[in-house]
Amino acid sequence: MNPTPGKTNDSLSDSNSEDACQQQIQKKKKSSTQLPQPGTTQGSCAFDSAMMTLVPITDAAHVVHGPSGCAASIWGSYSSLSSGSMLYKIRFSSDIDENDIIFGGAKKLYKGILELQRRYKPAAVFVYSTCITALIGDDIEGVCKDATEKTGIPTIPVHCPGFIGNQNLGNRVAGEAMLSHVIGTAEPDTTTPYDINLIGEYNIAGAIWNVLPLLEKLGIRVLAKITGDAVYKEVCYAHRAKLNVILSSKALINMAKRMEKQYGIPYIEESMYGIEQINQCLRNIAVKLGNSSLQERTEKLIAEETAAIDEKLALYITQLQGKRVLLSIGSFKSWLIIFAAKKLGMEVIAISTNNNTEEDRIRVKTLLGQDGIILEQNSPQEILQIINANQADMLIADKHHQDTSLTARIPFLDVNQERNHAYAGYMGILEVARELYAAFYTPVWEQVSQPAPWETGNSPEENI
Repeated sequence: MNPTPGKTNDSLSDSNSEDACQQQIQKKKKSSTQLPQPGTTQGSCAFDSAMMTLVPITDAAHVVHGPSGCAASIWGSYSSLSSGSMLYKIRFSSDIDENDIIFGGAKKLYKGILELQRRYKPAAVFVYSTCITALIGDDIEGVCKDATEKTGIPTIPVHCPGFIGNQNLGNRVAGEAMLSHVIGTAEPDTTTPYDINLIGEYNIAGAIWNVLPLLEKLGIRVLAKITGDAVYKEVCYAHRAKLNVILSSKALINMAKRMEKQYGIPYIEESMYGIEQINQCLRNIAVKLGNSSLQERTEKLIAEETAAIDEKLALYITQLQGKRVLLSIGSFKSWLIIFAAKKLGMEVIAISTNNNTEEDRIRVKTLLGQDGIILEQNSPQEILQIINANQADMLIADKHHQDTSLTARIPFLDVNQERNHAYAGYMGILEVARELYAAFYTPVWEQVSQPAPWETGNSPEENI
C-alpha cells in the first residue's frame, strides 16, 4: 500500500541514493537533475515523463487518476508509433472533481477500470497517480490489486504525482513500476544466445524501425523493447535476455542496474544516432554477446552500410559543407544533430543545453570543441546576437524560435518531440541531411532575405 501522499517505493529511494555522491559534487552546477523550485517550471514533471515511458506499451490501457486536464496535457505530445495495437492512443481518465477530492476517488477509479476492461479487453492496465489524488491519499495500489483479482487482467499502479520531481525521476518511477509488477511475470516460448532488450527508445516517429532490421541481419533477436512499439507480454519476459542495451534514457540506467543485480543481465550504454555511434553500438553488442562469428558478421554489415550511406550523402555534402548552424534544442537530444552536421561538413557554432544534465553539457562541449558557444539564457535576444556575430546560416530549434529566424532572415529547421521523421540508424542520418538541404534551399528564404520595397526606394509594383 502507498497511503502517504507523494510517497514512492523503497527501491526508488535506493536508486536515488546511488547518485547522492555525484549530486554532492555537482550541487553548485546548474543541471536539469535538480528539483524545480516552487513557482517555476523546468521541463516535464514526473507524471509527464512516467507516461511518456510507459504509454508506448501499445496493447495496454493507460488510466490517469486525476483531473481530465492531466490526461489532456500529455496525450499526443510524443509521436510514438505502433506496428500493431492502437489501444495506447485512447485517453482514459477517472476525471476527478470536487466531490471526489472531498470524499475520495478510489471507488470511481475502480468502477472505471472494470468498465474499460470489459469494453476494451486490454493486455494490462497502467494507473497513474497525479498531484491531486496523491495529496488526498487515494490508495491506487489497493484499487489495482482488487481490479486484478476481480478481472484477472494485470493492473499496475504507477506512483508519479508531478510534485515528486522532474523528468528524470518520472522515468525512474516508470522503470520501478515495470520491475516491481511486470518484468519476470511471464516466460518466453523460446530463448536464444542472442536475445537482447532495447531500453530507453520510445519509437518516436518510428525510430526503432530503423534499428531492428540491422539487428535482424546479424541474427540478434530483440526480446523486449522497453518501451517503443512494445506489447505487454514481451516486457514481462524481459528478464530472460542476455544483454540490456540502453539507447537513450539515462534515467533508466537504474533499471538496468537492478536487472543486472537481480537477473544477472549485463548492460551497455549506446547510441543509434550518428554513423560512428551506430557502428560502435553494433560492435559492442557483438562483443558482449561473445561470439566471434557474430563479430565478423557485424564488421561486414558495418562496411556495407557505411559505404551505402556515404554514397547517398555525397550529394548533400557538396551542398551543405561549410554552412554554419546554431542549435537551440531542449527536449530533443542535441548531439544527434551535431553528429549529422559534422558528417555533412557543417559547423555548429553554438548550442543551447537548457534541459540537459551536467553530463550532457560536458559531452556537448566536447563535441563542439574549443570555439563552441554554450547558450545560457536561450533568449531570442541572445540567439540573434550569436547569429549576427558569427554569421550563422541556419537556426535549428523548436517552433517557439521560428520568429527569431525570420528576424535574422536565415533558414529555420523545426526539430522537436512531435517530429514526424525518424533520425535513428543509418537511414536517420540520411533523413537529417534531406531536412537540412530542404530547409536551406527552399525558395522562401531567398525572398525573406531580400530588402523590403520601402527599403530599396522602389514601389511594390516594380518588385513584382
